[in-house]
Amino acid sequence: MKERFARLAEEIADPDIIADQARWRELVREHSRLGPIVEAYDKYSGTEASIAECKAMIGDKTSEKELRELAEEELSELEAKAENELAELRVLLLPKDKNDERNVIVEIRAGTGGDEAALFGAVLMRMYERYAERHNFRCELIDINETEMGGVKEAVFSVSGRGVYSRLKFESGVHRVQRVPETETQGRIHTSAATVAVLPEAEDIEVEIDPGDLRIDTYRSSGAGGQHVNKTESAIRITHIPTGLVVQSQDERSQGRNKEQAMKVLKTRLYELYSREQAEKEASARRSQVGSGDRSERIRTYNFPQGRVTDHRINMTLYKLPQFIDGDMDEIIEALILAERTRLLAGEEQ
Repeated sequence: MKERFARLAEEIADPDIIADQARWRELVREHSRLGPIVEAYDKYSGTEASIAECKAMIGDKTSEKELRELAEEELSELEAKAENELAELRVLLLPKDKNDERNVIVEIRAGTGGDEAALFGAVLMRMYERYAERHNFRCELIDINETEMGGVKEAVFSVSGRGVYSRLKFESGVHRVQRVPETETQGRIHTSAATVAVLPEAEDIEVEIDPGDLRIDTYRSSGAGGQHVNKTESAIRITHIPTGLVVQSQDERSQGRNKEQAMKVLKTRLYELYSREQAEKEASARRSQVGSGDRSERIRTYNFPQGRVTDHRINMTLYKLPQFIDGDMDEIIEALILAERTRLLAGEEQ
């Protein structure tokens, strides 16, 4: 990898390669990916070289006794340091999810629970928007179906930024909420749910779509309370006939922009569909997410009366629900990332 890193640095500076921007960007991405690994390897190699020097001094009977004693003290410190550096290097060498650096399309759908589930859908949507703000990610609404009470039956939006998928991929699944609805006069706690899907955004070169496979319909935008309403037929609905996938975009005022957004969602869903089929063919055991990542799997419970949020995949409970739904999600997300690394390391050792 170190040799490859050095060759990449030369190629990136080559005027012929710079002229081919697509190829140049690809090499720059690879160079950036290898950088932390090479840096960690150099640190570890340097420590190993120092260990060899200490051992040589200890073994040299012609050296002064005091120098040999100092070398022995330094050796124990260096060996502990080398162990930590090796552990860090092993984590960096774990197989990476090829989608980790991608932008994502997030889909939220209200599940069981009627209006209360839709209101919870709106809570989740705001939670991800606030999380994106905290990390300087960019959110862009693509499609939304709101209720009169301000709930969200369905929402589709994109989140873009560095490493977005690596942090949000664990959000796919069923999110359950336990709270007392505003309309509940007896003070009883109701349970409802919403489903979240986080899909890595496809790049144009990866998904080719035959225009003949598409049926494109236009319609007027609509929304509760006068929101997202348009008197012209600017909203777009695209049906991919071979798979039956249907996508739509109505948030933009321009028909062209809505078509562009809908095509982005369609390509992303097709990319996920084809990737899933390919992964199942290659190996059913290849799961990169904590748990199965199945959207039908209950992954988290938000209990409002007790002010707690519990992630069932790692049995982690935080009593800071208000902060969590305000986008302060890193404690659980970091724990999920650590659990994934631990599982991958265990697999490597076997």
